[in-house]
Amino acid sequence: MERPVTTLFMLMSLDGKISTGCTDSLDMDADLPRIAGLKEGLGQYYAIEQTTDLWSLCSGRVQAKLGVNENPPPDRTPVSFVLIDNHNLTEHGVRYFCAKAQQLVLVTTNPHHPAFGVQADNLHVLLQPELDLKAMLAYLYSEHNCQRLTIQSGGTLNGLFLRCKLIDHVDIVVAPVLVGGSEVPTLVDGPSLHAPEELGQLGVLELEGCQVLEGSYLRLRYRVVS
Repeated sequence: MERPVTTLFMLMSLDGKISTGCTDSLDMDADLPRIAGLKEGLGQYYAIEQTTDLWSLCSGRVQAKLGVNENPPPDRTPVSFVLIDNHNLTEHGVRYFCAKAQQLVLVTTNPHHPAFGVQADNLHVLLQPELDLKAMLAYLYSEHNCQRLTIQSGGTLNGLFLRCKLIDHVDIVVAPVLVGGSEVPTLVDGPSLHAPEELGQLGVLELEGCQVLEGSYLRLRYRVVS
């Protein structure tokens, strides 16, 4: 199957959390800039983010949490976006991303998604009977010439990519903080393995780079070897 080369790029705590808590009122992007000892080095993560692929995949839930359903339209960026969403984005949120993206591909299993009511030259809605990440990536490659894709979604979607063997690289910025909490989203969530014969679903990694950043932040880059 021809598909984009994918990189999972995330900011996480040392204990693997990608949020500061288990509710939508808590969020790394909103909370870390307010905490002494963390805010000073956080800008390095955003600077690295600016160097990632020109196609970026995220979830509607994460974007709704960041306020796109209420925010005013942004300026156009050079990035094209893939949004996986069934019910978190409003029509305003879809229009927000149409204003921001070079191309916007919205992937949904909801035939009544608000995106179907939006007319925009750069909006493409991919309706699937059930979420099929392999078919989605093949579509992005063949129909939109997407060669490389950065994945910045929540733990559940990251888990689906992992189990489907659809992650090629992992690029992580580790913040010097411990969050804790069994209900807090982690880098990779979703169903756990239950039996030894399922061990082939693990993602085995090879270190490509380790960079000590300012303020005790780290950047870890891996290639997925199996």
